[in-house]
Amino acid sequence: MPASKVDIRARQSPIREGYRRHPQSALIKLEVESATSDLSDPLHCAVTPMATPAVRWQSGAHPAVGGAGDVPCSGDLLLGALAACQETTLRMVAANLGIDLESLHVTIEGDWDARGTLAIGDFPIGLTGIRCRTTVAVRGDVGGERAGRLLKSAEKYCVVLNTLRGGVPVESTFELKTPDVETDPPGPPARLFDAGAP
Repeated sequence: MPASKVDIRARQSPIREGYRRHPQSALIKLEVESATSDLSDPLHCAVTPMATPAVRWQSGAHPAVGGAGDVPCSGDLLLGALAACQETTLRMVAANLGIDLESLHVTIEGDWDARGTLAIGDFPIGLTGIRCRTTVAVRGDVGGERAGRLLKSAEKYCVVLNTLRGGVPVESTFELKTPDVETDPPGPPARLFDAGAP
């Protein structure tokens, strides 16, 4: 892999200074919401990250619960977020330290028992374990010392990895929306129910 095309230190320097002067500006709210999709299809959906509203992530049910298996399931997206965060963090840390990467590969595995989702027994709902395996080769690092330091730094600053390990409060609310009622065609006014009426 060639040397970094981006000067990370120069790029981040004014950002860091801005956060020091205005600490509240470092508090970011990330937001993702449903994208318009066919509600008659129970197997698929789409979501959009509000930071890049032109992007749509397709997702659907896993074949283990009756899905078509033609798009990533939500568990895949969760693991994909970890893989993306781990690799991006590694790339940025390496560029910041002036380390040239020869190769980089991240593999994420998750354990899931589909029986819990299908409510066919007393089984856990959700992933029960995640394994993240990262392999990196650093140019000129014969003993692997620089690669080891790089991996430790990347692990420390990977947002998704630390979120999954530490856990965060998750608030879930459901709002019942009254469906739109089509206007009846013009006609005589509706009559209230009368027990004595014919």
